[in-house]
Amino acid sequence: MKPIAHISKKVIDALGLDITENTPIYLGKSNIEHMKQKHSADYDEYGDVIADILNQPEYVGKNPKDDSIEYVREYKRDDDEFVKVAVRISLKGRYYARSLYVLSANRARNFIRKGTLKDLTK
Repeated sequence: MKPIAHISKKVIDALGLDITENTPIYLGKSNIEHMKQKHSADYDEYGDVIADILNQPEYVGKNPKDDSIEYVREYKRDDDEFVKVAVRISLKGRYYARSLYVLSANRARNFIRKGTLKDLTK
């Protein structure tokens, strides 16, 4: 399986991660099925840009509940939509894009304001 992205130094530094730079991120068939099952409309709309979100995030965060790395990018289609791709580590130590869904603009802006999501555009 080929990686779809790599964890960049910018993301590592922004979140204070103890991860080697350029660690690969994979997207397996089971991950795609999970995304389609849990958030099918979001996957239909944004599934083709998962690699773009991971390679060029505008915001990143670390979820304290499941230790996932959250990659977020804003898209201006019908409304401002913030699309999140959560990356989790597997039991074998590989990083996988696990979920994709749209955050409401208000919720995303609150996370940015509180510092839960770090702005990588500055």
